[in-house]
Amino acid sequence: MSLMTKYREAVEASGVLLGDDLEVEEKGGKLHIKGSADYALADRLMREALAKADAAWESEVALAVSVQKTDILGIYTVVSGDSLSKIAKRFLGGAMKYPKIFELNKDILSDPDKIQVGQKLRIPNA
Repeated sequence: MSLMTKYREAVEASGVLLGDDLEVEEKGGKLHIKGSADYALADRLMREALAKADAAWESEVALAVSVQKTDILGIYTVVSGDSLSKIAKRFLGGAMKYPKIFELNKDILSDPDKIQVGQKLRIPNA
C-alpha cells in the first residue's frame, strides 16, 4: 500500500486545512506534506488526522505547516456532540480550561453551556 493511500484521509484534510500553496508528494519512502495555514490549529488538526491513520505516522510522513497568525490558536467550527469542556480538553489540554474559550467568545456566546453546531469559536493559545 502506498503512503498516499494509507494517509488518504489526512491528505484530503490537508486540502481543506492548508493554503493554496499545498504540496503533497511521496518520495524517498516518505510522504511529504507542506503548506501554510492562518493558525496553528490547522497543524494540530493535520497531526490528529495523521495519527488516526497510524499512531507512528512521524516515521512515514514529513509535515511542514507554515503558520501565518499567532494571536490565537485558531478558529474551530462546533460539531455535534461538542461542549466547551470537550473542546478545551482537546485543544488546551484540560476540560476545566473551558472558561478561556468562553471569555474569548463572549461576543457570540451568552452561556458556556449553550453552543451551537456550526458556530465558529476562537480558540486561545494554551
